[in-house]
Amino acid sequence: MISALNKAFGQLSDPASRRVIYLTLAMSAGVLLLVWAAAAWGLAAGAEALQAWTGAEGFWAGLLDWLVGLGGVAALLFASAILFPGVASGILAGLFIDRVCQAVEARHYPNLPPAREQPLPEALGDGLKLLLVTVGLNLLVLPLYLIAAPLAPFVFFALNGYLLGREYFEMVAVRRADSREMRELRVRHGGKVFFAGLVIALLMWIPVFNVVVPLVAAAFMLHVFEGLRRGSPDSPLASPARSPRA
Repeated sequence: MISALNKAFGQLSDPASRRVIYLTLAMSAGVLLLVWAAAAWGLAAGAEALQAWTGAEGFWAGLLDWLVGLGGVAALLFASAILFPGVASGILAGLFIDRVCQAVEARHYPNLPPAREQPLPEALGDGLKLLLVTVGLNLLVLPLYLIAAPLAPFVFFALNGYLLGREYFEMVAVRRADSREMRELRVRHGGKVFFAGLVIALLMWIPVFNVVVPLVAAAFMLHVFEGLRRGSPDSPLASPARSPRA
């Protein structure tokens, strides 16, 4: 698995991979800016409503505005740190996952037959699913992060390790396996898939560096998938020369 991770980082030197990173970052930043703009409008409206309800004026009204703004900014920064990897992963999965996989296969698995071409609606559906699952569940457990702060890292990494491992594995595997084969391979190697997802979750927690993690994660999981299917003699996917299903 260390070898797979080294190869995934090496993929960053590929010009096609860098283009995907730039596009993913630009689109993710655009989404977050829209979220921030909506949140700023909501905070301003909430502060006005709170002032009207409390009847605060003058100094107290200014203090109330400041407290609401400070709390809102802190909440936005915290939420952005948690949600950005999910947003970026969803965009990459929906629009660019095939480009990443093709670049990795051309560099490391040139003898593979062409993969199944994933229709755009299916790819967008996979990206939306990843976005909703990762962002939705993290928002759902957000109160636990705040209430039980000492347990928050364990909950975060366990949850995201499982989710990211499963979703990234299925995104790369679907190009060369049907749903039954993909599920059988994932279940048979559940521990390795979870550990791979945990590695991705840990990388996504590193500030600044996490902007390139979605691409690294896709390349990393493709290497994991290839290693697992070639190392399972009883799997129908074991032969690297197997033609992909339509």
